Amino acid sequence: MPSSTTTETPPQADASLSHGLKQRHLSMIALGGVIGAGLFVGSGAGIAAAGPSIVIAYTLSGLLVMLVMRMLGEMSAAYPSSGSFSAHAERAIGPWAGFTAGWSFWVLLCTAVGLEGIGAAKIVQGWVPGTPQWMWVALFMVVFCGANLTAVKNFGEFEFWFAALKVGAISLFLVLGVLAIAGVLPGTDSPGASHLTDFMPNGSEGLLVGLLASVFAYGGLETVTIAAAESENPVRGVASAVRTAMWRIALFYIGSMAVAVTLVPWDAAEVVEKGPYVATLDHLGIPGAGRLMNVVVLVALLSAMNANIYGASRIAYSLVERGQGPKALSRLSGGVPRIAVLTSCVLGFVCVLLNYWRPDDIFRWLLNMIGAVILVVWIFIAVSQLLLRRRIEREAPEKLVVRMWAFPWLTWVALAGMAAIFVLMAREADTRVQLYSTGAMTLILAAAGYAWQRARVRR
Repeated sequence: MPSSTTTETPPQADASLSHGLKQRHLSMIALGGVIGAGLFVGSGAGIAAAGPSIVIAYTLSGLLVMLVMRMLGEMSAAYPSSGSFSAHAERAIGPWAGFTAGWSFWVLLCTAVGLEGIGAAKIVQGWVPGTPQWMWVALFMVVFCGANLTAVKNFGEFEFWFAALKVGAISLFLVLGVLAIAGVLPGTDSPGASHLTDFMPNGSEGLLVGLLASVFAYGGLETVTIAAAESENPVRGVASAVRTAMWRIALFYIGSMAVAVTLVPWDAAEVVEKGPYVATLDHLGIPGAGRLMNVVVLVALLSAMNANIYGASRIAYSLVERGQGPKALSRLSGGVPRIAVLTSCVLGFVCVLLNYWRPDDIFRWLLNMIGAVILVVWIFIAVSQLLLRRRIEREAPEKLVVRMWAFPWLTWVALAGMAAIFVLMAREADTRVQLYSTGAMTLILAAAGYAWQRARVRR
């Protein structure tokens, strides 16, 4: 049951933040958020495990993400806030829930900033041999920290053009792939269904490994609901972004996996070594495919880095505005929480240093700790939506601009899907450590949040 403190001091929309994001920014943030480096490179491991059935894995995990996005969209359209799911969890469940969801996601984003900086630096280092990786990471940090310290529209412009390039690249890939499958691409013979005959080569175990790989490739969709609070029309912006999430997922993720496994044998070594996109373009004889995709992956990494600095700073700002962190992080200048931006960037750079200093213990422990955070966040989203929907229908039905499909049944289906993923993670040795490490961090944050909540009630 929601805490009584929640009804007395509900989280409010962030009126003091600037509203410099336009609808075109939000549309591209939503679109670009779906297309990350995990799709371009990490999907190769999923194909190697699941074979052509990776299409089924991405379809199942994509359906789950659609449900989560719809639930989050319903709440964000009713209560726009830069705290997004954290603010909704506080409103629905209690302050401890908002504290737990918000700070765990902040740690995830800050760590991801460091990881993306390292990945981008490795690509550039390959183009400019002899240059140190840390120099490129530092350069990227300075550029995107600077962009986020200024007006929010600068963040929006960066993401608009980054997303446009990613969308253009993957759209071209899909067009070339469909032409090749149809047998009308010059110089290419259609393989037909010859690569699809062994649809599930490693049985159900391979499909389950592919399913786990695909679930974590969908991160980034949450950013649009965080950004919506700083748009010209938060309710219309988030509603529009959520309603188009289905075809984006179907087209970019499921469509590109179908093209890749149709054109290239699933067990080809280059699928894992180069990623399915480069392997497919090489197979089609597209000149310079590897270099082109390296540029696209670099853009995807820099885009994620920029978006995660933004998301981390806004989540931290919202938490502190609700009394759940150091007050300095909520200090605004020109409508931007600059202390929160700087703090998030510093923690991201600390993660980079840990990767160099202690890659085998502290850094690996940090990676395991954030391994399943996104699933924890999704559970908070589903539970919050279950509780808030009835309250909104009773108190302010006009706020239901976006409605969860077949409520409450599909919300329960989504929760069952998340529970099933936890069971799968517990079965696999590699993911079991991540599950337990994330669980430990979640319990510690929940205990801290509950203690803070009790102290506030006494005051």
